[in-house]
Amino acid sequence: MGQPVLLYDGLCGFCDRTVQFVLARDPGGRMRFAPLQGEYARHVLMEHPSLRDIDSLIFVDAGVDVRSPLVRSDAVLAIAGYLGWPWRAAAVFRIVPRALRDWAYDLLARHRYRLFGRYDACPLPRPEVRARFID
Repeated sequence: MGQPVLLYDGLCGFCDRTVQFVLARDPGGRMRFAPLQGEYARHVLMEHPSLRDIDSLIFVDAGVDVRSPLVRSDAVLAIAGYLGWPWRAAAVFRIVPRALRDWAYDLLARHRYRLFGRYDACPLPRPEVRARFID
C-alpha cells in the first residue's frame, strides 16, 4: 500500500478518539486505520508474533519499513511526527528513556476502558472517511 497504517483497539473509547484526532489533522489524508479486531491486524500480528500480547496502538509505516511496526510510546511519537507541526514537537520526549515512556503508556492503556469507555462493537467510520479504514 505504501501508506502508514494505524492499528487500534476498535472497542476502546480512547483509541477511537485518537483515530478521530489523527483524521482531523492528517496533512494529506494518507494514513489508513485498521482495528485490532480485523483481518488486516490479524495478518500483521501473524507476521509479528512478538506483538500479539502487546496492549498498544501499532504504527505500520508501509512506506518506510513494514517489517518494523512501532508500538507504545514509539508509535505515539511516530504518529505525532507524521502529523507535522506542532505535533512533531513531541519528538522532544525521545530524550525520556523508552522504558519510562512505555511505563506511562502502559499505565494509561491498563485503565483506558475505565477512563474513556468501551464499545460493544467497533464504531462505524463516518461515510466521508470510510475509504481510509481497512476491514
